[in-house]
Amino acid sequence: MTTYSTIGILGAGNIGQAVADKAVRHGHEVLIGNSRGTETLRAVVEQLGPKAHAVTAGEAAQPELVFLAVPFFAVPDLTGLTDWSGKIVVDTTNQFAAANPWRGRYDVGDLTGSEWVAERLPGARIVKAFNTLFAAFIAADPQHAEGRQVIFYAGDDADAKAAVAGLLDEFGFAGLDLGGLRAGGQLMQLDGPLNARHLLLQDVG
Repeated sequence: MTTYSTIGILGAGNIGQAVADKAVRHGHEVLIGNSRGTETLRAVVEQLGPKAHAVTAGEAAQPELVFLAVPFFAVPDLTGLTDWSGKIVVDTTNQFAAANPWRGRYDVGDLTGSEWVAERLPGARIVKAFNTLFAAFIAADPQHAEGRQVIFYAGDDADAKAAVAGLLDEFGFAGLDLGGLRAGGQLMQLDGPLNARHLLLQDVG
């Protein structure tokens, strides 16, 4: 399996920072970018340590594996950042229509949220993950006496899903594959039955 030594993260909110922390703790270089510029990220990268780097959004989109941690309605702004063809994009978004506070549901017709995201990042291999957990559960130690924190994931590209599953395992989470972006996304998205479900998986052996 390919090892992604450098990971891009678009968005430096609670989810982006929690993922970045997990990545740097496991030896990955992390490029964090947002729409407000590198100066706004100085405190974030100082807290994360020397493996975290504040970069432009375009630079954060360059690695072969990128986490999408921006507000859902900001996704169209990312279309021209890079050539998305072949990149693995981990879509952590939820379909909120507005932020601060998060509210409403962005209308994407009969698509799932990640199908809509895929249309705006042409050629990207989208894997839906991390969106069903509150940020505090991502930031916390996923290893508990009762079991490992579950993270659901879904996608239409088997190799991309395998790469994300490997990363989840490396971070200490229990990844559960829900299938493709259509069926899996319907379970995971904002109004889906698994959204905001925080489960533990007990390892047996």
